[in-house]
Amino acid sequence: MSQNMTVKLIECPRDAMQGIKSFIPTELKINYLNALLDVGFDTLDFGSFVSPKAIPQLADTREVLTGLNLDKTTTRLLAIVANLRGAEDAASHEAIRYIGFPFSVSETFQLRNTNQTMEQAFDNVKHMQALCDKAGKHLVVYISMGFGNPYGDAWNTDVVEYWVEQMQQTGIRTIALSDTIGVANPENITYLFSALIPHFPEIEFGAHLHTTPDSWLPKIEAAYKSGCRRFDGALKGFGGCPMAADKLTGNMPTENMISYFSALNESNLNADALQKAMLLADEIFSAYH
Repeated sequence: MSQNMTVKLIECPRDAMQGIKSFIPTELKINYLNALLDVGFDTLDFGSFVSPKAIPQLADTREVLTGLNLDKTTTRLLAIVANLRGAEDAASHEAIRYIGFPFSVSETFQLRNTNQTMEQAFDNVKHMQALCDKAGKHLVVYISMGFGNPYGDAWNTDVVEYWVEQMQQTGIRTIALSDTIGVANPENITYLFSALIPHFPEIEFGAHLHTTPDSWLPKIEAAYKSGCRRFDGALKGFGGCPMAADKLTGNMPTENMISYFSALNESNLNADALQKAMLLADEIFSAYH
């Protein structure tokens, strides 16, 4: 798949909500997600099929799914899973197009995040890919800790490239490099995307970047200029990795990306629907945090 395409924006309310301890009522989630579906995002990372004990906030994903207005939207749904059982649950829902799995290039984080070793996680990826092929779904692999880790586990660009090649051989065609703890910088973003995109032309690479409020622009610019055309974000920058040490490190603010890409004529979203969604985001995330 060529990377010469219009920018795809993936809105991630799931990532924004998952670390919030106060439970957001299901009806509020449905209202917010329906507002986001009107904006025109390529994909909505809307929920997660994981253990309610692991992420209590997303225990109502099935109920939320039944309340979504999907008749008039072109936005596709993506659900995150942590194991094959979750993938089977997600694949059973016709409305879900994409199934996302976080594969960490840090053994420590893979154990913490999904209670699996990297070897076990990769075995899961193989089974998930077979499941998706059979069910008509598309598996998206997130390379967690893709720009480094705080645990002392070995990390370099060769490690990332090795695992991308393993994914490619398994049939994975969408891979998002994930800056789980906000350590990416323009230099390593440029190096990774510039190396990977030409080397794996059949893979669509995405950027799932976390950032502090003052450092978002150089990161987006570096990824875009290096050929990336798929970007994850969350309105107002809410959420991010619950394990990140810096409380200011949140998701990439979607509205900032929209501003940047609009100036490049790479974004064509419904401005009125976006404004409504941003107002709802303010209301929900100020009440539940």
